[in-house]
Amino acid sequence: MEYIYSALVLHSAGKEITEEGVVSILKAAGVEPDTARVKALIAALDGVDIDEAMKTAAFAAPVAAAPAAAAPAEGGEKKEEKKKEEEEEEVSEEEAAAGLGALFG
Repeated sequence: MEYIYSALVLHSAGKEITEEGVVSILKAAGVEPDTARVKALIAALDGVDIDEAMKTAAFAAPVAAAPAAAAPAEGGEKKEEKKKEEEEEEVSEEEAAAGLGALFG
């Protein structure tokens, strides 16, 4: 992630994104740069309009909905429904984590 951040810092400063620039920023941040990763980043960004990519990514990113204010519960039935919903959310988070684990080995 810090490699991408270094490219964004260079872009934000109006500088050309080069291997030397990325390496300088990484070293300044206390990160030992991996030459292969730096070269891969520079190659991947070749011809990319970063401003356009950021605009597109901002629209494509999922937005978390703010939790609605809970109405006062009038009985045990609403509490049970809420518990069931929370349990379902927990399961889906665990499943999601398991799915991500499969992606990253």
